[in-house]
Amino acid sequence: MSRILTAAVTALLAVGLTACGGTTKNNAGDAAPGAASGTAGADPGAPLREGVKMAFLPKQLNNPYSDIEVGGGEAALQELKGEYKLVGPNDASASSQVSYINTLVQQQQDVIGIAANDPNAVCPSLKRARSSGVKVVAFDSDAAKDCRDVFINQATTQGIGDKLVEMVSKLAGGSGEIAILSATPNATNQNAWIEVVKAGLAKPENAGLKLVKIAYGNDDDLKSFQETQGLLLSYPNLKVIVSPTTVGISAAARYISSSGSKGKVALTGLGTPNQMREYVKDGTVTQFALWNPADIGYLAAQAGVALKSGRITGAQGEKFTAGKLGEYTIGESGEIVLGPPTVFDSANIDKFDF
Repeated sequence: MSRILTAAVTALLAVGLTACGGTTKNNAGDAAPGAASGTAGADPGAPLREGVKMAFLPKQLNNPYSDIEVGGGEAALQELKGEYKLVGPNDASASSQVSYINTLVQQQQDVIGIAANDPNAVCPSLKRARSSGVKVVAFDSDAAKDCRDVFINQATTQGIGDKLVEMVSKLAGGSGEIAILSATPNATNQNAWIEVVKAGLAKPENAGLKLVKIAYGNDDDLKSFQETQGLLLSYPNLKVIVSPTTVGISAAARYISSSGSKGKVALTGLGTPNQMREYVKDGTVTQFALWNPADIGYLAAQAGVALKSGRITGAQGEKFTAGKLGEYTIGESGEIVLGPPTVFDSANIDKFDF
């Protein structure tokens, strides 16, 4: 996310958004005609290997959202008696992860879990990793499909985009100018969600909503703060800013909360309850959404060990049990969907702690 996290949230991830391009646990459909059946090469009964070495490579280190994600991965590897490693850049530039991938291959890691800053920039290195026998699990932000084994998606792209449009329309009262505050221009998940938002805004029922600007804060707090200021100065009639990144939404909330735009310009998007609680309570933010980031990392580690153990290969239709999260079915193009997002507001935000 993009950064754009505890089992209690998982139990509540039941907004009911429909799947698109993948399947959630206990919600698998038939494989598409001609698609892999998920049985060739996989042994669902194979014993889970102990001592699997899995390295997590988030978009950047010291990001609150990413820290929660990889923490879930570390917890899963402890349960599975594996070895956890965390590496990563301090910036979210397109090529910043490449050197880390190459080093992890040299260190003979069994699995690499990566949230890709750029789907193509990391591809050559990931291909070399896979040719060396390393399993690659993309999570949160996908790498190019031919460069990884599976992708752990937070929720369906369509479901997230639709939820963002729904919240924007409600906050704008069905009409007015809106702006998007994204992460980096090349972020896979951000761009996919934005395309769904654009398509949703083009529908007749949203004809009164006008997207005036897509700004990029590069998942940097200060730049996101400055971009928010720029949006408000450039578009005095702006009604809503939607930020599908946890860094962006918190920076925007901080700016708006102490500006003359508080109460005039609405803010929504994807954020964590702990970082957004004060802004909900002071009236800066009415509602926002997210899934459980810790469960993304947990599911990524479970999938990584299942891959290395031979229980799954990443083919559509394969099933595996992901510890406390239960059974999942691999969807099209190796996608595994955690589940739909939860909407947070003043009525429920104190029920969550992440």
